[in-house]
Amino acid sequence: MTPLLFAIVGLGVSAVAAAQDAPALLISGATIIDGTGRPALASASVLVVGGRIVRVSRSTLEAPPGTTVIDARGKFLIPGLLDVHVHLTGGRGSGNPQAAQRALHGYLYSGFTTIYDAGNNPDFIFDLRAKERAGTILSPRIFATGGVVTAPGGHGAGPGATLIDAWPEAIPLLDQHIARQPDLVKFTFDEHGWGTRPLIPLLDATVMAHAARYFNEHGIRTTVHTSHEYRARQAIAAGLNTLAHPIIQGPVSDAFVAQMAATRTPMASTLTIGEGYSRLVEHPEFLDQPLYQAVYDSATIHRLRTTVRDQYAARPWTTWMKVMTPVAQENLRRIDATGGVIALGSDQSSGPASHRELELMVAGGIPALKAIRIGTLNAAIFLGKEHDLGSIEEGKLADLVLLGADPVLDIRNAQKIELVIKGGVTIDRGKLDLPVNR
Repeated sequence: MTPLLFAIVGLGVSAVAAAQDAPALLISGATIIDGTGRPALASASVLVVGGRIVRVSRSTLEAPPGTTVIDARGKFLIPGLLDVHVHLTGGRGSGNPQAAQRALHGYLYSGFTTIYDAGNNPDFIFDLRAKERAGTILSPRIFATGGVVTAPGGHGAGPGATLIDAWPEAIPLLDQHIARQPDLVKFTFDEHGWGTRPLIPLLDATVMAHAARYFNEHGIRTTVHTSHEYRARQAIAAGLNTLAHPIIQGPVSDAFVAQMAATRTPMASTLTIGEGYSRLVEHPEFLDQPLYQAVYDSATIHRLRTTVRDQYAARPWTTWMKVMTPVAQENLRRIDATGGVIALGSDQSSGPASHRELELMVAGGIPALKAIRIGTLNAAIFLGKEHDLGSIEEGKLADLVLLGADPVLDIRNAQKIELVIKGGVTIDRGKLDLPVNR
């Protein structure tokens, strides 16, 4: 354990939920990468009181009596990371609470202090959300849609989905969905034409527009699963607030890039889900990296190296995704470069996979400083939570990650985590239910 960590007193789950009762915290001397995309601020300090950031300064800060002081000289402070497209493991069938807990702990260990579950068993995910907000489990902040909204037989039309095909006949079903208090409602609007035959049913665009407006009128943002430009354009015209995936079926047009910049419609990145197939087949040694070894148990790693790898190697889908992932990377780079809003989303259920998302964006040509914004402030904008989350600015919740190396020089340094702070409370990473601690 480093001298830095010796100064930190581990706090229980109830303290995480009640950050306003936590002692004040002063992080002194760090290089601050604040998530806004502005250049780093060297030798700066952050004062946290009541779970929120009250001062960010390069001058000496007066700390209240009893303040915990962290000497962060030589360290790098970034906002807590956010993943805006997760399908948390453990929700299928009869449910697996232990698997869900370990996945949530894996996110915290990896520096992700907020996740958005973009489709799951509603009872399962809303129960976890309630426990996180009550402070009875140790977890990132959980935002969730529950089930998706789609056409009968459409993508995601399984148990828990809200199935609509006419307006205003859909209103009672939407009211039932609203009663579960979703944080962001996800539609699916994709016939899966790249590999599915026959084509699956597609939600009527006019019905989707009515439904999206209805959710907005009840104060609920929307996102939509699309995969190609034509459907994405229709969704934007229908008033959907965000796009749940990049365009992967082909290069985007100049007009679409300009539209994304003009409307600033946030788009989740979700590169990892497709790239992961060929990566496992061709480069299974990535599982030897420290973060994977810390979060994945030996049985999972063995299964990935053997059974899962063999399955992926036999699928034509693996080759198709290998070919199309660079297309999606370039589409994201172009949209970001012209002022569009890209937000980090992995479409998976692990902290290491979410870090891979950062790596893929940088490999695709997005500068590391902008990738950090994509994983912090832009992700908060996607959720409509930018006033509370996503950057190191006065008044915001103190979700912070202290790193031992500069992520702007190498985005993989975002994995060199020394401290994770959620709501002003330091997470004891040594007590998380993970293989690294067993």
